[in-house]
Amino acid sequence: MAASNVHISTHPCLRAKLSQLRSKDANARETKALIHEIALILAVEALASELTPVNSGTAETPLGAQYTTETVHPPVALVPILRSGLGMLEALQTLLPEPVPIHHLGLYREPTTLQPVEYYNNLPYHRPASASAHPDVAILLDPIIATGGTSVAAIQTLLEWGVKRVVVIAVLASESGLDRAAKEGGVEGQVEIWVGGCDKEVTDKGMLRPGMGDVGDRLFLTIGK
Repeated sequence: MAASNVHISTHPCLRAKLSQLRSKDANARETKALIHEIALILAVEALASELTPVNSGTAETPLGAQYTTETVHPPVALVPILRSGLGMLEALQTLLPEPVPIHHLGLYREPTTLQPVEYYNNLPYHRPASASAHPDVAILLDPIIATGGTSVAAIQTLLEWGVKRVVVIAVLASESGLDRAAKEGGVEGQVEIWVGGCDKEVTDKGMLRPGMGDVGDRLFLTIGK
């Protein structure tokens, strides 16, 4: 049974698209489109739960009528994990009503130990003059949660950076990886995970089975690197 902070989508269209994405016959263009479409469905589900509409002022319609404008709260930042998280970024940008900060984390798994190694981090460690300019929520984008090590390392980095909550959006995960990531964070409600599907098996090389291969390689045609 999944933890209370793990949300596995049951959307029929997502399930069908995930089935298409698993296929070895999906080329790079199809893979990119399916990742985008699945991420968009997950984002709709996640942000409906995580964000709240708030009044932001007034404006005028083309007929001259006044109306109250709305935006969303709390402030968020998008954090894709390089490389493959970039394939999910546009879906979140499309959905959010206004531009938000985008920060990148680069992590790879050491091939022997499967432990995450950080090679890039562009989180701004200077505090903005206005406290409201610092995001309350970081939305972490990574298509795959296999062992869970990368997600745990990224969550720890973001909480240490100072966000109040980390929302993880992933296309596919393993049961063990989800369980590991869901336990991260010392306070209840600090971490929420939204995922498109769940596989039971992780190979000794840290790959999901049946899975969908290496998403970064499929997106950027670097298979065999």
